[in-house]
Amino acid sequence: MSGGTMRAVVLDGPGPAEALVVRDRPIPVPLPGQVLIRVRAFGLNRSELHTRLGLAQGVTFPRVPGIEAVGEVADSPGGESRAGQKVATLMGGMGRVFDGGYAEYTCVPARQVIAFESELPWSVIGAIPEMLQTAHGSLTIGLDIRPGQSLLIRGGTSSVGMAAAILAKRRGLTVLASTRDEAKREALAAIGVDHVLIDDGDLATAVRRIVPHGVDAALELVGTPTLPDTLRATRIHGVVCFTGMLSNQWTVPDFYPIDYIPRGVRLTSYTGGAADLPGGVLQEFLQAVSDGTAMVPIGKVYTLDDIVQAHTDMEESRVSGKLVVTT
Repeated sequence: MSGGTMRAVVLDGPGPAEALVVRDRPIPVPLPGQVLIRVRAFGLNRSELHTRLGLAQGVTFPRVPGIEAVGEVADSPGGESRAGQKVATLMGGMGRVFDGGYAEYTCVPARQVIAFESELPWSVIGAIPEMLQTAHGSLTIGLDIRPGQSLLIRGGTSSVGMAAAILAKRRGLTVLASTRDEAKREALAAIGVDHVLIDDGDLATAVRRIVPHGVDAALELVGTPTLPDTLRATRIHGVVCFTGMLSNQWTVPDFYPIDYIPRGVRLTSYTGGAADLPGGVLQEFLQAVSDGTAMVPIGKVYTLDDIVQAHTDMEESRVSGKLVVTT
């Protein structure tokens, strides 16, 4: 493998979608404790949009973006992974501190490699790791959901929102999910959402028409502009988990808790990495997709050469569900 070249998307510095350029680069050479992965597909994430816009912390340039990838082990000098093993990798500094998944090969620490077995197409598998990790972690660590509860997902047609709805329905919750676009209502109904709400900014009123005392749990994926209203939609002793920032706004100026948080409502947050996606959870979800008892909310599939269009579609929220690139 040493001495070969690969195609990779390179970002020399913050800029528009056109700043993402496909170039030939040397294939990385893994050291002991690292795994070289032949990337077959990767999902697009808002985190990478933040990197491109110059909003992310701790990023150095030039950089191959991408916080996740799936593919096969090409080399593992320390013996942590078997050559040819299908694997997923995510987070841990990918696409920020070191080069990430927007390439034909990526080299990552062995600790963030998750092995799996599946005959699903790479375009489907590539949509899953970060989306599943974030949705699973938000529901379990962030919200501690229980069967029979009601759950509000604000930002329901995002990939994480749709994955969370699928997981929540599989666990026996009643799911309310919001979208700002009437045309996307059908996409949420199709994955089993019980109540689709059009978000006009006052979602709390609409929620309490359905659940008068407020929902048991709420997943905030839009960001701080909608967080106060999401808190108002939640019952006393209910939990709101702040996970997403689709609005690109994630701070609260002049935060005064007593005025900001309704009495008795609990506000948590979630962020995680590969360690928060147990191999068993990934394997179980892949099997459920294969069996037809779960689905992957894929919005659109691109090739590496389509990366500018893919980022434009993500930035302008043109597509419901996960955007995936195959290499």
